[in-house]
Amino acid sequence: MEALYTDDQIFIPIISDYGFKATFGNEANTLFLRKALQALIKSEIPIKEVKFDKNTFEGITQDGRSGIFDLACTDENDNHFIVEMQYGDAPYFVQRMKFYALHKFNAMVKRGKFDYGTLTRIYCVAILANDILPYSQFHTVANLRNEQGELFDEQMTFITVELDKFMLQEVDCQTDLQKLIYTMKTIHTHTFTNPIQFPKFWDEDWLKVAIDELDSRRMTPDEKASLEILIARNAESVKAESRKIKEARESENLAVKTATVTKSLLKGLDIQTVADITDTSLDFVKSVQRQLSAN
Repeated sequence: MEALYTDDQIFIPIISDYGFKATFGNEANTLFLRKALQALIKSEIPIKEVKFDKNTFEGITQDGRSGIFDLACTDENDNHFIVEMQYGDAPYFVQRMKFYALHKFNAMVKRGKFDYGTLTRIYCVAILANDILPYSQFHTVANLRNEQGELFDEQMTFITVELDKFMLQEVDCQTDLQKLIYTMKTIHTHTFTNPIQFPKFWDEDWLKVAIDELDSRRMTPDEKASLEILIARNAESVKAESRKIKEARESENLAVKTATVTKSLLKGLDIQTVADITDTSLDFVKSVQRQLSAN
């Protein structure tokens, strides 16, 4: 999914550094963030207020690796929310979510001054542009469960949204979650200038707050120039990380092939047979054989 901004676009993509900060990270008006979090965790209870936690993750950061934007905040009941948005490859996002959640958990448990019974909830939310999980649904909620799938503990909840899997059209969006994901996935594709052509639910207060922040027509020329530079840098970060991931996978595949060929050679098989059964070239098998002889 492409998140770059071009001059003919009216709205800045939410799945960009600028868009994420302007909507989810809008400290001046948290209405959109509060409603979005409530929708993402599928809660019937409104979130009345949120406070950004800048001590844990330094507020909103872009780590320069693959288009990752994070924020951490707490609500009025001291429930903790960690939100990560990523539009690049995400091969280890589950491990990163666990790291975030456990880091927050450890911070909550103060040495000598804690009671496990008073621990509040931690919600770790990952919004991914790409298709990652082996499930058909675009929204996944995960807790610690036993082998029968029964809830074991819900103090930590992991929520994943995969935008590529969201296929609903505007007329089919009824819930706040559906409206949110539709907006996130499509807002930068809307080129209409007449508001009556926009989805009707964009008039809802919480979405209007975010959409107004993403309207490029409200930006000064200097702000637009800064935006374009920022998005270009993010695009380069994504490309660089994709190259690193590709190189790492190629290196891993090479290591696996080398180990397989080595085992076959140690069994006394001839090099042609080894090449055939390991689906490698004869030259590759010979290079492994030379390395074995040298060792």
